[in-house]
Amino acid sequence: MSHIEGELSSPARFRILDLFAGPGGLDVAADVLGHQITGIEWDAGACATRSVAGMDTFRGDVRQYRAAFFPHAQVLTGGPPCQTFTVAGHGAGRRALDQVVRYIDQLHKVVRRENPDWMEIFRTWRKITEELRRKEIEAKEVRAAKREVEELRTTKRKALRTRLEQLGHSTNEVKSLLKQLKTPQILDFSDAELKGMLKEFSDLSEEIKKLRLQLEELGDERTGLVLQPLWWVIERSRRPGLVPYEAVVLEQVPAVMPVWKEYAKVLASLGYRTGRQLMHTEEFGVPQTRRRAVLMARFDPTAAPNTLATDLLPKAPTTHERYRPGGLSVQSPKTGHADTLPLGDVKDSCVSMENALEVARGIKTDLPARPAFTVVSNYGTGGDPEARGRRDHDVPSATITGKVSRNRLVHKGTDDDLAEFDRFTHAEAGVLQTFPARYPWQGNDVPQQIGNAVPPRLALHVLRHVLEPELSPDEIKDRMKRAVENLLAWKRPAEPVEIRRHRGLKGHPLTGM
Repeated sequence: MSHIEGELSSPARFRILDLFAGPGGLDVAADVLGHQITGIEWDAGACATRSVAGMDTFRGDVRQYRAAFFPHAQVLTGGPPCQTFTVAGHGAGRRALDQVVRYIDQLHKVVRRENPDWMEIFRTWRKITEELRRKEIEAKEVRAAKREVEELRTTKRKALRTRLEQLGHSTNEVKSLLKQLKTPQILDFSDAELKGMLKEFSDLSEEIKKLRLQLEELGDERTGLVLQPLWWVIERSRRPGLVPYEAVVLEQVPAVMPVWKEYAKVLASLGYRTGRQLMHTEEFGVPQTRRRAVLMARFDPTAAPNTLATDLLPKAPTTHERYRPGGLSVQSPKTGHADTLPLGDVKDSCVSMENALEVARGIKTDLPARPAFTVVSNYGTGGDPEARGRRDHDVPSATITGKVSRNRLVHKGTDDDLAEFDRFTHAEAGVLQTFPARYPWQGNDVPQQIGNAVPPRLALHVLRHVLEPELSPDEIKDRMKRAVENLLAWKRPAEPVEIRRHRGLKGHPLTGM
């Protein structure tokens, strides 16, 4: 691939395999740094974007592939779909986390034995996957039953509305009564037919609650996905005839940090030195406040077997100030701690939306120019859905999500929509995620692709930190300066690349087939 104005000379050119690759956030960063990267991605839209962007891709469920298929991959990266760990109120998130930790512990017990037997390790994994598959099938049946009951309840609700109207209730009275169906026990109708219908409605609501609880107990099919990167590392480390990955980089939402902690224990048993870091993206030059939980690991053949070398890798150094709402991002002297980068006497101020978009307009001239604006979020704040979050143009964006196209742009200090361009374009949303301005977004749900992606500029820092630890401070400064310049200058290739499937394994550089 030659998407950049001038390719960087990488100290070591790595062959990277990226699981759950999305539209290419980590891929474009690896490309800019001079590494070879291949992604596995199931989403059709993301694959279409990757094709036009020239990103080598296998399409399909990660579970359809195996680490043994790609013996020449030196580095494993990925961001498995986040589990329901953040579900609050009824313990579903806690149960999901406990389930994942239990599975990881089962694998760890057989992996860390003094003379681990590959077939025993494989049988343990197969038992886990069979259990997950059984739960997935059962969950599909429960979801189907739940949909049927929900349809019946909807029909019953319509019948209740009709009966209330027949009894002479006004439109407002009907609306008020229907709202109270959430707590039907407080309703007391004198009409016998209404009482019977209300009882049927309440019974259906109770049945739905029971089915919801069943689904929570069965867990989420993403449980199996969040375990996949760990299994790939285990297979490469323990299966006869294969060699361990030289490095592993995984990222997800902060709620996944406890999973990375358990991952790190297993990786340490396999001879890796690991580090976990909760990263604030604006501290790495991303014009957006977003937190990511990152697991980093380097294989160290000199490490003692089964030594728990967790959290021994230093943290990736930050280069910019953290954004503090309501206050100035003041440049301050660096402390010299391990998590600071010696690129000068002070950190840079965090990058604003205005600055990022201005730079992008110099590269992609058809991006709209706007007066001072405020972004009004699609989401509420403080638990109030009506209290929309607001960010002015001269500060970093709030987290870019799959709903970014719903955010309104209004004149700063007002609630008046901009006369035109009152929404971010796909290119602009991508820029706020630090994709190149000319990145060729494709498919039907581009905002979701952008929102789910790894910010490429964050990926630059993480990959450089994990894969090139030997660089001196001056070399780091020069390498990152040129990497960021080339990320901004990135150009799509002249022709799309073909998206591969299983039949594309033969002859691929990573497969050796």
